[in-house]
Amino acid sequence: MFEDEDGRTYKVVINHEEQYSIWPAERECPVGWRECGPTGPKADCLAHIEEVWTDMRPLSLRKFMEAAADSQA
Repeated sequence: MFEDEDGRTYKVVINHEEQYSIWPAERECPVGWRECGPTGPKADCLAHIEEVWTDMRPLSLRKFMEAAADSQA
């Protein structure tokens, strides 16, 4: 759905697991997602996501792995 630039305006959204996506700006965010970044051309939104989403693991997995590492220390 979001592969090619299409002239639409998008917004950056994030879910409770800190996973990012883009969504058409004129539509309400899907359930479980909230706005968290710029609104604009698709390329700008995707560039923002590439810059800020440096760890692709879901938040719950990151927390689990941190707890496991702490318990071994």
